[in-house]
Amino acid sequence: MRRRRCGNPIRGGSVPARRLLGGDRCGAFIRIVISEAAGMSPFQFIRSLCTLALAPLLTFAVSAASLSDVLWFRKSEVKAQVFPRYWGRILCRLAGVRVRVEGMANLDPRQTYIFAANHCSQYDIFSFQGYFPHDFRWIGKKELFRIPIFGQAMHRLGYIAIDRSHGRQALQSLDEAAKRIASGSSVLIFPEGTRSSDGALQEFKTGAAVLAIKAGVPIVPLGFSGSSRVLPKGRLLPRGGEIVIHIGAPISTRQYRTADKQVLATELHAAVARLLGHAPSAGDEPK
Repeated sequence: MRRRRCGNPIRGGSVPARRLLGGDRCGAFIRIVISEAAGMSPFQFIRSLCTLALAPLLTFAVSAASLSDVLWFRKSEVKAQVFPRYWGRILCRLAGVRVRVEGMANLDPRQTYIFAANHCSQYDIFSFQGYFPHDFRWIGKKELFRIPIFGQAMHRLGYIAIDRSHGRQALQSLDEAAKRIASGSSVLIFPEGTRSSDGALQEFKTGAAVLAIKAGVPIVPLGFSGSSRVLPKGRLLPRGGEIVIHIGAPISTRQYRTADKQVLATELHAAVARLLGHAPSAGDEPK
């Protein structure tokens, strides 16, 4: 007798998602959800499950609304940013996540910046998108721009594609991104390259430093606190809690050249570590 199967509800590279690729997908998904629900109140469990179920639908709806607004209605990518902002706020509120931003006095609202932050949760993205008041755009790998509706919305909203392969095309995409930033598009970058599996600050890659130097704009250290407790890497169900976005003082890049990328990456890493409340150890130094 054949077992009934349901579609894969989660895509991506997380540990639970990979487990769902084989065997009884429905059963595996249910077991993972039940195991993650341990310690949650019934109300929080319902909130988390609703967030998990509604996130893909909400993402599609916001992408479609943003695209329609830019193409046919107000035709302004700046005004259309209200839709991604609602997207981030709704996903936070659904899960019972509160967001606080500290250090806005460090920023000039007229200045273009590259924001560089630690990364340990998908809720870094949701909280920043929903509650960070400074105008900014995302940098995303070029493959994301090929997704129907979602990718088109990203392109029309002014998000910047990066080729993460090696060789001439990657360098060319980096130069194009630097020009876009220099022309007035602030962006957020996660220099660790991927989410931290244990919430600890990982070593920084030098790509953010190179981009800031090429663009000639200040780079601002950011620290996300609390997001790893809300939704750590490898989990499906978010828990309620508070996320604090700490904003550090901007670091000028005028005195740096591309050859100094390691020096700037090290300075940036130390600044983010201070925002998170600890000094970097020797093992934390970027390579």
